[in-house]
Amino acid sequence: MRREDLYGLGLTYDQVRAEVTAGRWHRVGRRTISLAGPTLSQEAEWFAAVWEVGAGAVLDGVSSLLAAGLSSWEEKVIHVSVCKGTRTRTRTGVRIHHQRDRGRTLPSSPPRTAPEVAVLRAAQWAVSDRQALTLLAMTVQQRLVLPARLLDAWEATERHRRRRLLLDAVPLVCDGAQALGELDFARACRRRQLPEPSRQEVRHTSQGKVYLDVLFEDYGVHVELNGAHHYSKLAPVDDARRRDDRTLEKELTLEIPVLGLLVDEEGFLAQVERALRQRGWRGRAA
Repeated sequence: MRREDLYGLGLTYDQVRAEVTAGRWHRVGRRTISLAGPTLSQEAEWFAAVWEVGAGAVLDGVSSLLAAGLSSWEEKVIHVSVCKGTRTRTRTGVRIHHQRDRGRTLPSSPPRTAPEVAVLRAAQWAVSDRQALTLLAMTVQQRLVLPARLLDAWEATERHRRRRLLLDAVPLVCDGAQALGELDFARACRRRQLPEPSRQEVRHTSQGKVYLDVLFEDYGVHVELNGAHHYSKLAPVDDARRRDDRTLEKELTLEIPVLGLLVDEEGFLAQVERALRQRGWRGRAA
């Protein structure tokens, strides 16, 4: 609890000090008192961070996303944003960001930036492009942000450390440019001097009529370029049946997340080339 909240409940300064001196309560900052012990939970650390840093402080970046429910991610540093010019106090384990505009914030407890603001800043503060793209994809896939709201926030962003990377990545993770992934794959094949594939080939399967993203028909190699929607609800079940159908037709199916073309194009294209060579392609020298 904040000291001022304890005083608001009727306790005096001396009463609070007596509880701390007796070891029943613990002082964990100039403004924060722990009633439950000296070791704080993650949520308690978030509260202490925004209370101790300064007026108007809010969780931001990855910390805001974690408070919103982001799973399968760990972050040792707590990111807090304040308006530029705010007088702040440093705190161990807390990184303070001074913003000209904090962006949209939520009246949550503790207060935090809205997910579409937080994820773009998380991508900016990430230690690598790979980490930035992973956070972007996870936030959309876990439905912490509406794709339309993220796209609007990105279009309103004037400056960003990773602008060139996110110009392609934001539409891809929002699944607003599936065709772009197919075009990128075609360009990548040409750069690697792989055979020219056919795209959106129609096949009749146990699921009815399906469209294959990429097919190297002469070699029986089929590549599916999967956007974010392929990993939600029952889409993985449908994809698995499609892959099985192609296997029964003696085709080799490879799966490439659209985001993978940005994160690890070389690795995925090397797998495609290996599959083609196993199926008889004798193109350029190995």
